[in-house]
Amino acid sequence: MDKPSTTISDLKKKRRMNALISPTLHEIKFNEFVLFILEKKMGTTRRAFLMELARRKGFRVESELSDSVTHIVAENNSCSDVLEWLAGQNVGDSSRFELLDISWLTECMKVGKPVEAIGKHQLVTPSDCITETPPLATKEVSQYACKRRTTLNNCNQKFTDAFEILAKNFEFRENEGICLAFMRAISVLKCLPFTIVRMRDIEGVPWLGEQVKSIIEEIIEDGESSRVKAVLNDERYKSFLLFTSIFGVGLKTSEKWYRQGFRTLDEVKADKSLKLTKMQKAGFLYHEDLVSCVAKEEADAVYLIVKEAVRAFLPEALVTLTGGFRRGKKIGHDVDFLISDPESGEDEQLLPNVIKLWEKQELLLYYDLVESTFEKTKLPSRKVDAMDHFQKCFLILKLHHQKVDSNRSKPPPESKTHEAKNWKAIRVDLVMCPIQQYAYALLGWTGSRQFERDLRRYATHEKKMMLDNHALYDKTKKIFLKAESEEDIFTHLGLDYIEPWERNA
Repeated sequence: MDKPSTTISDLKKKRRMNALISPTLHEIKFNEFVLFILEKKMGTTRRAFLMELARRKGFRVESELSDSVTHIVAENNSCSDVLEWLAGQNVGDSSRFELLDISWLTECMKVGKPVEAIGKHQLVTPSDCITETPPLATKEVSQYACKRRTTLNNCNQKFTDAFEILAKNFEFRENEGICLAFMRAISVLKCLPFTIVRMRDIEGVPWLGEQVKSIIEEIIEDGESSRVKAVLNDERYKSFLLFTSIFGVGLKTSEKWYRQGFRTLDEVKADKSLKLTKMQKAGFLYHEDLVSCVAKEEADAVYLIVKEAVRAFLPEALVTLTGGFRRGKKIGHDVDFLISDPESGEDEQLLPNVIKLWEKQELLLYYDLVESTFEKTKLPSRKVDAMDHFQKCFLILKLHHQKVDSNRSKPPPESKTHEAKNWKAIRVDLVMCPIQQYAYALLGWTGSRQFERDLRRYATHEKKMMLDNHALYDKTKKIFLKAESEEDIFTHLGLDYIEPWERNA
């Protein structure tokens, strides 16, 4: 019988295995730690990535299980799962191995050195292995994000990362229904205080339809999703991801460029016949800075610049950092501020005056001032994603490196194309609102997007009220409800108050 020919898939698999067996040499800094990363429920690709990352950080990582191994790192495996696997490896006494969860390795990678292997990082001993469904999964998880407390401690990032890629793909294809289904799944998975390791862990959890469950099951079994891999390799997805990274470029422009045959930003820039908007020109000009993350230290430095400029004209003005940074995030893509004057209520000349000041100080790289269309008597919008009507300014500011907190661990790297450049372009949004609407605007601009969507949906469906960034209207009593704080709004809605850092839905 003829020997079957080698397929392309076989060759790729062989190359991956060769990469594992013959790793690139790196300096070993921590000789007392010899790691073995378990492939079970992780997948070959992810394991290879983690092995190489750990080696670059100075850890000794073995490709095969051997007597020299001291620590076994596993993902989505219980203690009994690992022990069962070890029993089939004929290694003798398995108690000599330290069995650790992937969270230990992740934390080691963050700090660049070994951390204590205690508590949550340890896989429990056989007698303590949990075979029951995690407690919360048997209780009711609300369908509304505004009734769930969601911190930045995401126990299921492997799943939510996959769904974010799928949601983004359907957003690019303007399929709002499926995109929203994945966004709701992401939101509810983020609130779970345990890592999903088996399908029964998600029994009774809302917004996890059959399509979502099949992807979760595939990731549990194989360590990755074939659908996600297909999206990541999709030419259209990759092109749209690039195009929408440009400030001022949305889905319509991306679709137009893709249909014209463009696949890279260089191809777009090379076509002189394209008519770019002022915003898009700024987006290309400062693209390198704008696509890099904004650190919390940089956001704090921008806050001081904004506060100083605003209070030069309105000494008593409230200047509040909103968005992800108010929710406790350490990095973001832009910096949002809400401004209100308790004395005058609102000053329509403030933002134009601040713009002129920054132009004189040569800090302003781009701005787009949108005038207010706010009407006090207008009912809140019925749309859960409706934008507000306050005066606002979308701009790009020049942040000099010396303005950033001196406690930063290391200075920002200098751009190869701008070796003498001592500043970074930062995206900033300024929103000016009347003091009477301040609480509603603060709640709306804090986010997260899914939290705000569900808060408005809850008001409509459960309370017969209408909520947006301007007001809360009781349709039964036919009155606007006043609020001096976010707590007042939650009270009007009959909800427990949720702190900003618990709104990361």
